[in-house]
Amino acid sequence: MTPSLLRDWPLPAPGEDKYSRGAVLVIGGARATPGAALLAGTAALRAGAGKITLAVAESVAVHVGVALPECGSIALPENAGGSVTGEGLDRITSYLERADAVLIGPGLDDLELAESLLRALLKREESSGAADDAGAPAVVLDAYALGGLVKIEDELGPWRGRLVLTPNPTEAGILLGRDVEDLGADVAEIARRFDAVVSCQGYIAAPEPTEDSVLWKITTGYGGLGTSGSGDVLAGAIAGLRARGTSDAQAACWGTHLHAAAADRLASKLGPLGFLARELADELPALMLELNT
Repeated sequence: MTPSLLRDWPLPAPGEDKYSRGAVLVIGGARATPGAALLAGTAALRAGAGKITLAVAESVAVHVGVALPECGSIALPENAGGSVTGEGLDRITSYLERADAVLIGPGLDDLELAESLLRALLKREESSGAADDAGAPAVVLDAYALGGLVKIEDELGPWRGRLVLTPNPTEAGILLGRDVEDLGADVAEIARRFDAVVSCQGYIAAPEPTEDSVLWKITTGYGGLGTSGSGDVLAGAIAGLRARGTSDAQAACWGTHLHAAAADRLASKLGPLGFLARELADELPALMLELNT
């Protein structure tokens, strides 16, 4: 995956207003980890999405709305420990219906509750018939949502074909049920198994109708990406690009490259270690301009 390839695969035109650039709904942000949802939402906006809504634990919803005034903030039910549950989805029904991309996972902190949340979202789609809608949103899964995904693999029908997964190598092993041995081949296997586009540590795979996969490799990016919140920025950037009207594969390839290139740029300014995840998001607009002109 090179800059020249991306220039030959340009992003959609920005449109005339925020509605033409797509809407992203981020579901996550437990009481202890609201920053993950903030990072993802910021990255989605920096990637050019027009509207962002963050659905987070009710105890932090107001704080999140103040910290990121460009977003809408919706309070979701939480348990005594502050973890988001799978209840109260009626509060976000209208946002789910209007979203172009739904990102689930940043800041979720309980695996069993993440599984319950995914089941509840799938059940809602099945009962409403939303899964049969040609305009149904892409579903991007990150962090604890990936762990929950394994438990509901047999129930994924409504989401198959519009999933984007952003595991790290440890999460990739969880999805496969074994240790990762050959990252490129294993990412391709995950893509086929879940009928999803997958981005994992510079590898992006998309399933083909046959038993084959298409595989890309990002050849840039510094070790400084191994910092808290970096994955939330990646998932948010991919969701934001997808909301703008790209395909799942284009969003994953562009988002993964931009994430890595942002690390390169920060490494040249600040050094290869010590830059912050939120600073990655700030680099995205200039990088997109350079590649998309």
